[in-house]
Amino acid sequence: MNPLLSRLQPYPFERLRKLFEGVTPNPAYRPISLGIGEPKHATPRFIQEALAGDLATGLSGYPPTAGSPALREACAGWLRRRYGVTVDPASQVLPVLGSREALFALAQAVVDPAQPGATVVCPNPFYQIYEGAALLAGAATFYVASDPARNFAPRWDQVPGEVWARTQLVYVCSPGNPTGAVMPLDEWKLLFELSDRHGFVIASDECYSEIYFRDEPPLGGLEAAARLGRADFKNLVMLTSLSKRSNVPGMRSGFVAGDAAIMKALLLYRTYHGSAMSPVVQTASIAAWGDEAHVEDNRRQYREKFAAVTPILARVMDVALPDAAFYLWAGVPASWNSSDTGFARELLAQYNVTVLPGSYLARMSNGSNPGQGRVRMALVAETAECVEAAERMAQFIQSKS
Repeated sequence: MNPLLSRLQPYPFERLRKLFEGVTPNPAYRPISLGIGEPKHATPRFIQEALAGDLATGLSGYPPTAGSPALREACAGWLRRRYGVTVDPASQVLPVLGSREALFALAQAVVDPAQPGATVVCPNPFYQIYEGAALLAGAATFYVASDPARNFAPRWDQVPGEVWARTQLVYVCSPGNPTGAVMPLDEWKLLFELSDRHGFVIASDECYSEIYFRDEPPLGGLEAAARLGRADFKNLVMLTSLSKRSNVPGMRSGFVAGDAAIMKALLLYRTYHGSAMSPVVQTASIAAWGDEAHVEDNRRQYREKFAAVTPILARVMDVALPDAAFYLWAGVPASWNSSDTGFARELLAQYNVTVLPGSYLARMSNGSNPGQGRVRMALVAETAECVEAAERMAQFIQSKS
């Protein structure tokens, strides 16, 4: 058995199930889950039709791991329209089976575990696949705590120089999960300078980029590089997905773009891993990447939902509208003495609402867990259901005050 498997931590939802063992939710309330970030808005009809329309011929052959030229062109076209950046579809774009698969594969392709102290740096709290990918690649992990005073952005400037010296890969999540923070250009500039100095790869996870609440869309990693005169995207890749943008998590469709040398290594790894996208899914993906009307409508729904829910919770919790993504990252009231797990367990028992303890999304670092005392709420259901959940939570908190 691979001994590295023993280093993996239980996934947050496994821990949540154990936390809720023995809890009987109040039967007076129907269950509402804000725990899992799974999009619930309807899949656009035209994507369904594109998927079904290719079934007659799309399943008759093995697909290439590199994807079809038409899909790579569609991805490159979207990057050009969305960020104003130009990439070579043949060498700088690679379709993948959702961003999660690619985030894992990337670490296996770029990390050299034979190098002493090989390290992967990631934000804290974080999407757990970053940690798992690093550990199974044979690397150590270094966690960069988010700073509440800076809208929960990671403090890259506080990573010690000796850590950067052995770093091979940095995971950036912007907009962030769970905080919704977007990384500004000056922080990208800092990371690029550090990458030039130490040679590490930057992986920019941007799967929430199309759900935002301000007029200006979130800055992307390739966009930041282009603005700073780094048109070759050296040691930089971005990863994105249709799951949140187009409400098709079951399609498992996304792409990676950036440094051609990294793309070549990633393609080689994924060829052996057997990670080719079905031609049927490729056809539907081309249709999805080519349309923005459904994305604008999806964003409108989230904006209306957050505008309705955030004020209700802001009266009783430390919470504010995020920059982007579909999560609220809320502080647990003082009544619970920063026990995010106790808060989540009591909330389920008394009001049948599920939230995810923030400490499950982070690791102890420098003597503290930056997720402790907060909960993540995924506002993925319809507005009425999310509002009802918020009202129950407000009643729950007020009953304890």
